Amino acid sequence: MPTSRREFLAQSSFGVLAAAASPLAAQQPDHPSSSPAPATPSTASPAGQPPAFGTAPAVGPPVTPATFAEAEKLVQFEMSSNDRALAASNWRMQMAPLYELRVGPRKLALEPTLAPATLWNPLLPGIQKLPSANEFVRSTNSSDPLPAAEEQIAFAPVTHLSRWIEARQLTSERLTNIYLSRLERFNPRLRCVITLTREHALEQARRADSEIAAGHYRGPLHGIPWGAKDLLDTAGIPTTYGAEPYRDRVPRTDAAVVQRLNEAGAVLVAKLSLGALALNDIWFGGQTMNPWLLEEGSSGSSAGPGSATAAGLVGFAIGSETGGSIVSPSMRCGVTGLRPTFGRVARTGAMTLCWSLDKLGPMTRCVEDTMLILNAISGPDTGDLGSVPSQLAFHAGADVAGLRIGYFPAWMKEAPATEVDRTALETVRRLGMVPVEVSLPDWPYDSLDLILFAEAAAAFEELTLSHQVDQLKSQVPDAWPNIFRQSRFLSAVDFVQSDRLRRKVAIEMERIFSSVDLLLVPSLRDEMLVISNFTGHPSLTFRAGFVEISEARSDWAPDPNHPLPKFSPPRRVPYGVTLIGRLFDEGTIAQAGMALEKAFKVARENPPGF
Repeated sequence: MPTSRREFLAQSSFGVLAAAASPLAAQQPDHPSSSPAPATPSTASPAGQPPAFGTAPAVGPPVTPATFAEAEKLVQFEMSSNDRALAASNWRMQMAPLYELRVGPRKLALEPTLAPATLWNPLLPGIQKLPSANEFVRSTNSSDPLPAAEEQIAFAPVTHLSRWIEARQLTSERLTNIYLSRLERFNPRLRCVITLTREHALEQARRADSEIAAGHYRGPLHGIPWGAKDLLDTAGIPTTYGAEPYRDRVPRTDAAVVQRLNEAGAVLVAKLSLGALALNDIWFGGQTMNPWLLEEGSSGSSAGPGSATAAGLVGFAIGSETGGSIVSPSMRCGVTGLRPTFGRVARTGAMTLCWSLDKLGPMTRCVEDTMLILNAISGPDTGDLGSVPSQLAFHAGADVAGLRIGYFPAWMKEAPATEVDRTALETVRRLGMVPVEVSLPDWPYDSLDLILFAEAAAAFEELTLSHQVDQLKSQVPDAWPNIFRQSRFLSAVDFVQSDRLRRKVAIEMERIFSSVDLLLVPSLRDEMLVISNFTGHPSLTFRAGFVEISEARSDWAPDPNHPLPKFSPPRRVPYGVTLIGRLFDEGTIAQAGMALEKAFKVARENPPGF
C-alpha cells in the first residue's frame, strides 16, 4: 500500500484508466470470478499464435482492488468487488505497459510542433463551404481630416489611419513614434506590454515610408503599428507565453501570421501580455488592467491586445482564442474582436494550447478594421495541419436588410444578458434584419471541456512532469498548474465520448444555420462560448453600449480571501454583443456588425485618462 499521499496519487493514476478498461480484462479466459490469479506471460508460444492482451511483462507499481475503489471516485464509474479484483489481477501486464511512451524504458520525446494524428474539421460532410469566391470591398475614402492632436490620431481606427498614410498626410514613422511614446507612458498603469520593440518598429516604419514614397503601397496595413499577443513567434525577439519558464525564449523564425503582416507592411511595436500559457490576465509581470476601470483586470487571455487596443497604444492587435480569449477581453475592454473560423488562419509559430481549438484573430477599435486584418492573415500553411484554403467575401457597403438573425428568447431574458443585449435585438429589427427564434437541446455542453483540458495537459506535459509549471505566478485551484495535474486522471473513454458529442453539437449548429444567416447572443453566455469554440464557428464581439457595475469583475473563481473591489456609486463601463456566423462566412457577420455599430453610436468613445 502507498505510504504517502504523493505515492498514492502516483499509483492511482494507473487505476483511473482501469475502470474504463475492465471489459477487456473481463474477456480474458482462465480467471475465475471468485479468485482471479495474476496473468503470467507465456515463455514459449506455439508457432502461429497471435499476440494477446495482458501478456506483457509486469511493470509499474503494484495495484490492488482498493486502488480501483479509490480511482472510481475520480471517474465516477462503479465496479463490483469481483470487477476490481479482476482488474487488479493483470493491470501491470495489460494497462500499465501502455504508459511506456512517458515512463519508459523506451521514452520518446514528442516535438512541440508535432500535432495529433486526428484533425478537427468543422465542415460536416456534404456541407458546401461559404463563400464560393473572394470579394473584398472596403469602405470608400474617409473624409475625416487628419487630427491635430496626437491622442486623436492614436485612437483613430485603421480604416482612417490607412487612408492618411496612403495619401501621405501621415508618415508611418510619426505614427509609430506616437504609439511607442504612449506604450512607454501608459504601460506602467496597464501592464500590457511584455517586450517593446522600439528599434525593430522604427526600422519597419522607415522602410514603409520609403516604399510608399517610391509608389509601392502594399495596402491598408502598410505602415500601421500593431501589437502581437506574446504567443506569436517573432524572429530574434523574445516570445514568452507570459510564463516564467519561457521568459528568456527567443525564437529564430516568425509565426505565419507575423510573416503575413510583415508582407503587408505592418509595423510591430510591442509583444503584448497574455495570461500565462493563455489563461486569464495574470502573467509573470503582474495583472494586465482594464483601461476603462483600472481596479479590475482586462480579462484574458488576450489581455494585452484588449488593454492596449482600448487605450489607443497600438493601431490593432492580434489575439488568440481557445475558449473565450478574444471574446472576453474585447467585451470588458470595449474593443472589437473577431474570432475567425477554425482553420482559416494558420497557427504555425503560435503557442499551442489545444490543437483542435486554437484560433488567431484581430482585435481593433471598429468592425471594418477586423476585416482589413483578416484579409491579410487568412490562408493555410504547411506548418499547421488544421489550416485550410478558404474564400473571403466582404463588402463594406452591403445592404443588410433581410438578413435572418437567430436569437435564443430565454437567453435574452436572463443573466448574463442585459438591457444592452435586448436593445441590440430591437436595433436588428429597426435596420430591416429579421429576428428568428432558435433553440438548442439542453445538453451537457461543458462536458466538451474534457477535450480542452486533455489537449492542454498534453501540450504542456513536459512542463508539468518537470515541475516547471510550479514557477507560474498563479497557483490557485482554477489555474493551469492544478488543471494540468488533474487532467492526468481524466478517462480516455470519456475523451472519446466527448469528441463524439462534439460532432453531435456540430450537427445541431448546422441545423440552426439552415434557417438563419447569423446569431445574436450575449457575449459571455457560457453555452455558446463553449459550443461555438468547439464547432469552430466565427464570432464578432463589439461594443453596443455601456452598463454600470458595483463590483470589479474577474476571470478567476471567487476567492473569499481576496475580495474584489466594490464601487459606490457604480462605475460606467463598455458592454458588447456577439454575432456568431456560418463557417467561413466572416464577411456576413462583419457587414451586419458594421450596420449595428453605426446604429449604436458608441464605438468612438475612449477611456478617460488615456
